Amino acid sequence: MKVDGKHFRSIWRERDGWSVGAIDQRRLPHEFIIAKLTSCGDAAVAIRDMLVRGAPLIGATAAYGMALAMREDASDAGLARAYETLVVARPTAINLKWALDEMRATLAPIDPVERAEAAYARADEIVEQDVEINRGIAANGFALIEAIVAKKKPGEVVNVLTHCNAGWLATVDWGTATAPIYLAHERGIKIHVWVDETRPRNQGASLTAWELGHHGVPHTVIPDNTGGHLMQHGMVDLAIVGTDRVAANGDVCNKIGTYLKALAAHDNDVPFYVALPSPTIDFTVNDGIRDIPIEQRSGAEVTDMTGRTADGRLETVRIVPEGSPVANYAFDVTPARLVTGLITERGVLKPDRASLAAAFPERIAAAAE
Repeated sequence: MKVDGKHFRSIWRERDGWSVGAIDQRRLPHEFIIAKLTSCGDAAVAIRDMLVRGAPLIGATAAYGMALAMREDASDAGLARAYETLVVARPTAINLKWALDEMRATLAPIDPVERAEAAYARADEIVEQDVEINRGIAANGFALIEAIVAKKKPGEVVNVLTHCNAGWLATVDWGTATAPIYLAHERGIKIHVWVDETRPRNQGASLTAWELGHHGVPHTVIPDNTGGHLMQHGMVDLAIVGTDRVAANGDVCNKIGTYLKALAAHDNDVPFYVALPSPTIDFTVNDGIRDIPIEQRSGAEVTDMTGRTADGRLETVRIVPEGSPVANYAFDVTPARLVTGLITERGVLKPDRASLAAAFPERIAAAAE
């Protein structure tokens, strides 16, 4: 995707061939800063502290973290240590464990002398695979947008509501929920995006709005609680969100607040789609509400807000009274019955086990190992 006309990915190998560059998403939208990762520890901190975020990008960062670790210590002990360091960095996104399992399966059988080179090669493959998957999501989701255009009067705008950031900043490129939007924009369809601010970390207001704006896609930032009102008044044609984990039964775990948007969509007959790459499917989890671990993050994300002052300074202020307890559940689970369809690289699927299993039998095999 583009930032003011120049193509960027969210993560890449630097020109030296071994260090890793990544956009520091903690600094957006006010500062565009490139971070350099030079160790497994750097990668773990980047994931934990949300320098990088979004399930696919977390997986890609973990893969490069393993490669950096093999450059430091390619022994069996070094491999095990790197895996354990990275796998606990974030608990909810299944792509993290998927990428680490892929890396370990590649590296464990080979001589330690060969591991560093093999690790970088496999990490590069995971990165390129993510881009190709998201291109597939773009094409399959675009067909849904085309169907809406066909029902509208010539020149009418398609209004899409999204939640959190499932854009190219959450992946390597294209994004998941935004991929069909970008493709529609590039093909000349008049499209407009309602961007949930997504409290408490404001990924919609700070990240989705930033990337849509820099790519030239019309959009409007709205408070999180506005979506239902817009749907009641016919101002949303469809909702597309991303996900950090999809259970075998089609339940969807995504940023907190997604469930409420799905309820509003259901009540107002607005199609509610979830865009996901296949590594996000977890066939070891049969009931998303019961079994997916929900990350609880620091209360400071709720009590404090950072922004730019009128004189250009970045300041953090407290908005909650001192002494008030805070609960910060980072995700919720939307039951499959509220999901219209799952937009994947292999088509738009029904949110149920049979459809997921038929489309991705290799994921079932991986879960059984």
